[in-house]
Amino acid sequence: MTDTRLKGKAALVTGAADGVGHGIATRFARAGANVVIADVNVERGEQVVKELNAEGGGKTVFQLCDVTQKAQVLAAVERAKTEFGSIDIVVNNAYKGRGLSRVQKTTDDEAQESMNMTFFAAKWSMEAAFPTMMKNKWGRFINIASLNSVNAHMGSVAMNASKEALRAYTRTAAREWAPHQITANIICPAAVSAAFRYVRTIQPEMIAASEKANPMGRIGDCIDDIGGVAVFLASEDARYVTGNTLFVDGGSHINGAAWSPDLGEE
Repeated sequence: MTDTRLKGKAALVTGAADGVGHGIATRFARAGANVVIADVNVERGEQVVKELNAEGGGKTVFQLCDVTQKAQVLAAVERAKTEFGSIDIVVNNAYKGRGLSRVQKTTDDEAQESMNMTFFAAKWSMEAAFPTMMKNKWGRFINIASLNSVNAHMGSVAMNASKEALRAYTRTAAREWAPHQITANIICPAAVSAAFRYVRTIQPEMIAASEKANPMGRIGDCIDDIGGVAVFLASEDARYVTGNTLFVDGGSHINGAAWSPDLGEE
């Protein structure tokens, strides 16, 4: 049966050329949403647009967007409004890490870049989309955080801090904007994303242990495991769900994921 829960809705998904963002954008388009594919990877982003439009669901368009640049984030929100006539759903997903490093070796520039990619990128997009959603009395924000951050895993302090800032911002927005029938939720995914693939190349034994320790015995698929949850949160079915963190991780959060990377000498 065809899923039409998002038919006619206008969505923006950042980091949608690969990984979790791609999985969410794919499921949105299949559910009938019109989607702005926002990414820094022009070649891959345009290919995704071509592939999704060929499937015949909602319309997709590509928008170049470096989420560390406020002007480009605002332009992506505006593209949805001009292209599709509204902005109904925003997914803040884009993130590019610098690898693993100890707390005391993380530079100010690395920490600031991480905050720009997560906290500030979401702040900019959400505040830009809010007036339209308030007018429409309908809106959905879905922000992608991380179990690494919730559990304060080693080696990723810049990401951990920025993702937890993002969670706090999202929950506060959920509380303040609830009277306007706007929801804001967080997904902490365990998925074979670009970041996951990268860590697997540098810490293969740890990733193997993490996969083995997952209660379901595998790391999730971005389209089939993560995308469907995002469709639910973006749909009318989730109109009474807001301010929540959903661990879409096969149960990894229950007893804690195996994550102890070799960070070398202190």
